Amino acid sequence: MKLVIFFLATILATCHAANFQTFPLRLKTALGEHYAPEVSCASWRVGVEAHNFVDWKTIPLECEAHVGKYMKSEQYRSDSKTVNREGFFYARDLEITSNDIWIFDVDETTLSNLPYYEDHGYGAEVFNHTAFDEWLELGIAPALPETIKLYNKLLSLGVKIVFLTERSARHEKITAENLKKVGYYTWEKLIVRDNGIYPTKRAYKTEQRKKLVEEGYRIIGNSGDQWSDLLGKHKGDRNFKLPNPMYYIA
Repeated sequence: MKLVIFFLATILATCHAANFQTFPLRLKTALGEHYAPEVSCASWRVGVEAHNFVDWKTIPLECEAHVGKYMKSEQYRSDSKTVNREGFFYARDLEITSNDIWIFDVDETTLSNLPYYEDHGYGAEVFNHTAFDEWLELGIAPALPETIKLYNKLLSLGVKIVFLTERSARHEKITAENLKKVGYYTWEKLIVRDNGIYPTKRAYKTEQRKKLVEEGYRIIGNSGDQWSDLLGKHKGDRNFKLPNPMYYIA
């Protein structure tokens, strides 16, 4: 009996090993062998989050359905939760002072523009500034639920909140109203883009962070959905990248 059990276990282990090697380890050399669109688009999304794809204007057309499905999925919510939870675990262990701030980006970090992008191919369409501005001016963007959890926990720890956004000065009032309406009820500063000339979003955000440091603040954390939110000087002690496969901003 023991011999039979051992024999069956050996067969199962061998089959499992063979199956395991089929996809990760076997070279795809035959003519016409391609990954399924769902698989290749998932790989593309990983490349976006890892900052391997840069300066792209639209998502691949064949990935429109995949990105839309992801943005409305439990996976997107779970990914956001994981990032924000790590932010809290980090902040919880710090000795907070009165000068400590946490910087949050706004679009796709604290507020979601998914209702807009649902009507514009989840990023498969070329970005239309006029249409997007019209959406912003409605002031109805919902909160990202996992980010607002982190926001409230940071406030409870005594951390001051700074919103640093690429939105223009003419959208400052509606942005403030939108934030308060969905639960972001207080903050130290809401910084919108001024009339200065900056070559990139990264340069703009770096300059604004520099000003905060010069004012005496210590940036203990920085949350954003774009790498340009998190790179450059004065980026803070820790940075937390939220998922966003819909668009890229340098």
